[in-house]
Amino acid sequence: MSGRVGDLSVKQADALAQFRENVKDILPQCPSQSDHFLLRWLRARNFNLQKAEAMLRKLGRNIEAITMVYDCEGLGMKHLYKPAIETYGEVLTMFEDNYPEGLKRLFVIKAPKLFPVAYNLVKHFLSEDTRRKVIVLGSNWQEVLQKYIDPEELPAYYGGKLTDPDGDPRCRTRITFGSEIPKTYYVRDSIKVDYDQCVTIGRGSSHQVEYELLAPNCALRWQFTCDGADIGFGVYMKKKIGEWMKASEMKEVVPNQRYNAHLVPEDGSLTCPEPGVYVLRFDNTYSIFQSKTVSFTVEVLLPSQVNQSER
Repeated sequence: MSGRVGDLSVKQADALAQFRENVKDILPQCPSQSDHFLLRWLRARNFNLQKAEAMLRKLGRNIEAITMVYDCEGLGMKHLYKPAIETYGEVLTMFEDNYPEGLKRLFVIKAPKLFPVAYNLVKHFLSEDTRRKVIVLGSNWQEVLQKYIDPEELPAYYGGKLTDPDGDPRCRTRITFGSEIPKTYYVRDSIKVDYDQCVTIGRGSSHQVEYELLAPNCALRWQFTCDGADIGFGVYMKKKIGEWMKASEMKEVVPNQRYNAHLVPEDGSLTCPEPGVYVLRFDNTYSIFQSKTVSFTVEVLLPSQVNQSER
């Protein structure tokens, strides 16, 4: 049985009745008193009455704001690919839209040197008030956490006194720690795209593709994937077509950065307000050992086509 209204086993129905009786003193303060509402808590704890009751009673507390701890251990370049950044940004936006003033402070611990780069990618999703609540801690992070969080509520793994009943200092029954995503969950192999061009870029090299736009407000649209490892990508502008120039000699339009296109295909677009020669540059100059094979498709849209795609 699913454990939902209309699909309860005899045992589940009995648990629901007992659960209602156990929490009748706090039900008037709950958002709902329906069976639908109560079954949510029972299903969340596999119909364990004691755990479900403890969970629901916490809801009855008047919580003005929360303190969050963001553990950055293991943060690396592989986490900074576009879909992950966009998803994280959506989560932050939903949090701010639905829980205004819900955050009291956010402590960042074990921040690697890469953290400023990661934070710059997502901070524009945050309001200025929320940004002021982000506190990056140094090596004394355990000492600071103990000043702001009751040691009885802080897992021993983070310097507090809280453990699981079995003594686990990480409190895994309360906290779900991140881990490697099983390769069976990868979607890359299920995404089939026919790309127009394929090029192998040697180690320490780059590859440039030029497009001459003769009218203002045309657009470039691109999608690419890479085998083996990440690849740098940027868009530049120059005056003459067919004249090879270094990146430093051209006007940078889309800043060059590295993309994990070997994990998820990368796509983007650019509206070009002025005519000229636009250069899409795939950058492998930072790789001293590995060549990269890049497959890509680029479209040039005229102003009329740009207007149609925006409707």
